[in-house]
Amino acid sequence: SGPERWHENYPMAKGEKQSPIEINSKDVRHDTSLSSWHASYDPGAAKTILNNGRTCRVVFDDTFDRSVLRGGPLTGAYRLRQLHLHWGSSDDHGSEHIIDGVKYAAELHMVHWNPKHGNFVGALKQPDGVAVVGIFLKVGKTPKPEMKRILEEIDNIKTKGKEAPFHHFDPSILFPKSRDYWTYHGSFTTPPCEECITWILLREPIEVSSDQMAKLRSLSKNSENEPVNPLVDNWRPPQPVNGRIVRASFK
Repeated sequence: SGPERWHENYPMAKGEKQSPIEINSKDVRHDTSLSSWHASYDPGAAKTILNNGRTCRVVFDDTFDRSVLRGGPLTGAYRLRQLHLHWGSSDDHGSEHIIDGVKYAAELHMVHWNPKHGNFVGALKQPDGVAVVGIFLKVGKTPKPEMKRILEEIDNIKTKGKEAPFHHFDPSILFPKSRDYWTYHGSFTTPPCEECITWILLREPIEVSSDQMAKLRSLSKNSENEPVNPLVDNWRPPQPVNGRIVRASFK
């Protein structure tokens, strides 16, 4: 039931605009018209953190324009709905996007949707329905204090189906210093793989410690009453670019 067989149940997984992709600097087009992006997030919008057996996810209130992303390649304001992570079984891989052959230890996705389409389900059917900010996590010496809040909750959501309250969290603390980004049109990296995403991939990774990565890997993809089955390698391999142009906000 691995990614190579998703298309059997979800034909879109074999579409022309799938994600993730490998980005090669030599093929990237620097686009001077790309403006900077801005996020204004309300820390009070954070609601819960959960283990759904596939990832660790933080859910936000998106019933109104409370936490929004605008600018960059986007038209209008997109509402933050959730953030989640993809990671490997060891520190040398785990990210979904690959940059010039480099794989990072993990990749954080902040998922936003365009309220002009009425609701999230409606947005999934539109090419400009969703915007995802992707942030790479690389392993370094210093634990990232910003990731601490999320990782502190891991023990409360060890097994599949567990959920815990997660209040007063400003996800913008997870942004790196640099606002430089690549952007392209792609898809969700989990079934049904809808092709509705404007990707904003941040060039600068944030740093986490090896211990922090180990904490993520202590999650289980099985329920409480089942044997522990470590939740690792929940990344999708790179998909064909099919002639899509990746634009960069930087030279």
